[in-house]
Amino acid sequence: MYQMKNKLTILILGVILTVSCQGLEDLNVNPDKIGGDNVDPNLLVPTVINGVGKTVVNLGFGDLAGVMQHTQKDGWSRGHNAYDWNNRSQSWAGYYQIMYNNKTLIQKAEESNLDFHRAVGLIMKSYMFGLITDLWGDAPYTNALRGDEGPEYFDSEFDDQQTIYEGIQSDLKTANSLLSASQGSYVGIDASQDILYGGNVAKWRKFANALSLRYYMRLSAKSPSWAEQGIKEIVNNPQQFPLILQASDDANMAYIGNTSSDAWPSNVNFDASPQGNYFRLKMGKPLVDKLQELDDPRLGVWAAKIAVPIVLLPDAPNGTDETEDGIRYVSQDIVDAYESPEGVGYPVDYDMEYVGYPPGMTFGMAYNLSKNTNQGATNLHASQLNEIYMEASGPLLQSRLISAAEVNFILAEAAFNGWIGGTAAQYYNEGVKQSLAAWGVDGDYTSYISGPAAYEGYADIINQKWIASWTAASEAWFDYRRTGLPDLQSGPASKRQALPLRFYYNIDEIDNNPNVETAIDKLEPTSFKGDDASNNSAWSKMWLLQGTGKPY
Repeated sequence: MYQMKNKLTILILGVILTVSCQGLEDLNVNPDKIGGDNVDPNLLVPTVINGVGKTVVNLGFGDLAGVMQHTQKDGWSRGHNAYDWNNRSQSWAGYYQIMYNNKTLIQKAEESNLDFHRAVGLIMKSYMFGLITDLWGDAPYTNALRGDEGPEYFDSEFDDQQTIYEGIQSDLKTANSLLSASQGSYVGIDASQDILYGGNVAKWRKFANALSLRYYMRLSAKSPSWAEQGIKEIVNNPQQFPLILQASDDANMAYIGNTSSDAWPSNVNFDASPQGNYFRLKMGKPLVDKLQELDDPRLGVWAAKIAVPIVLLPDAPNGTDETEDGIRYVSQDIVDAYESPEGVGYPVDYDMEYVGYPPGMTFGMAYNLSKNTNQGATNLHASQLNEIYMEASGPLLQSRLISAAEVNFILAEAAFNGWIGGTAAQYYNEGVKQSLAAWGVDGDYTSYISGPAAYEGYADIINQKWIASWTAASEAWFDYRRTGLPDLQSGPASKRQALPLRFYYNIDEIDNNPNVETAIDKLEPTSFKGDDASNNSAWSKMWLLQGTGKPY
């Protein structure tokens, strides 16, 4: 004990002397940045994957699920339902922090000749920079993450989107090449640290090529010849460019659920408040209506049935409003008052099982004759999410980075364009099948695909891709911007009468990096920019969308 105290005293004195000699400014170091000295690349792998996975869920289960109307909130909903964003709403700081750690992973892998780890780093780099440019537009890329090399890199230049997308494709091809050897030829892999694929080289290779396919299709409206060439190269050389084609190969990160930081974000284990994430989330009406129209088995996986259905008694005396045996019975005057412009102004939904929230409601707490109109109060007449989303972890509570369903829908679109062999219907059917498999309802595939979900044309591809992006709605948003599908409308409470197209450059970037002004000037305003003072608007078009005529 005496020796331990002496050692502690020496340590404290050493810290004091260090501070005195170096100055406090030298201690201004990011505590979350992982240093490169003697770090095991295997320990960096789960850190990076976890960062990417949580980012995907925070986007696609968060406010972008509201934009794409998978969900709506009935309280504190401005960012989710109304797109009430501004230059303080979103920041890419966390994205670049993940990339700092990933940069260290790549560097250590190169120093140690660890091809697997280097490939993983390049795939994660491509994924995150892809998200950054997809969400904001031009961004620091070539000289990003170099601040530790000198003050000349503190104000990093913004690369144009074309440069970033081309760099992504180059890195993914390198990753594919690095992963082309047999599993046994790789050294230094700790399967327990790979929380995505358990060190499976072949699956990571498929992930790289699937991501490459995604980004070629991303540019299909802007640079169709480049997209066509890239997609053809991948599809026509399956041995060289294997793809994720089965749900068993999906890039999914599971949640542990032991603490609030590693649990599913709407769980009640660590957020049990009646105003918490789970209780405020409701199914979006556009999605519910589409799933009901198709008799889709995924509806029951994602949504809970309403607690108390409503039945209209047209001949009942005025003022009738009674609940009996779990059903609420109302008279016509009750309905008329609610549906009138002086009331809430929405039709009552009499569905006995599932009721979704209309987008951008002005008085969402009162939807569907709800009696309790406090923010965050339980609505007995609208569908919550399935109870699995109350849990902290579970077999379906995964961050879905890319899937076999998405890949097959991309192939369906490429076939529709005449870029590859096979038929659009063939790939469409497979995309539907793999999505059903991912959600455990593949037993319904035969009846489902022969019913209302049968392929009829291009819109079916994008609509099914939108459905399949549940909890990963960012990808559906990027497709909407490119295609104008699905045909979603903003609600009356929305900030603009059109869906947004990008995130605002954050005020911190505007205040600290003068290069952002050049990027802002290159954005193309639309008629929906409204009172945004500059082109830095969620309703301005980045390079990717300029000249495409989409989505509006």
